[in-house]
Amino acid sequence: MKSPKEVVQGWVAAYNACDPHALIELYHDDAENHQVAFGAPLHGREDLLESFIAFFTAFPDNYTHPLNIFEDGEWAIVEWKGGGTFLGQLGDNAPNSKRFTLQGCGFFHVINGKIKFLRGYIDKHTWLSQLGIPVV
Repeated sequence: MKSPKEVVQGWVAAYNACDPHALIELYHDDAENHQVAFGAPLHGREDLLESFIAFFTAFPDNYTHPLNIFEDGEWAIVEWKGGGTFLGQLGDNAPNSKRFTLQGCGFFHVINGKIKFLRGYIDKHTWLSQLGIPVV
């Protein structure tokens, strides 16, 4: 069975490949993803898969480079730097070809080789401002 750090390394690889189906295979059926800057968490693989597809459609050149990956028991933490170009629809926002770069971190609770819980932190204002999207 893969360690939490190995699971997160696989997560980064699937994320960088913009492969939502490979990514979702890393999650438990009842997994939760809480991106703190955006409010309520997503629950379950179906919601997570939809969010990954939407994100990769909007940012098909998305990339995430880990700066650090730490492991402690069932937890792995990744500090990352990433970016992409707004090339596809994102909710009500039409693409405008603006680029973004951003830093953040994610805390992954990995049980039996799969992600049970993820909590991510980014600066929402910085991200949306770079994309020309109103910050609310």
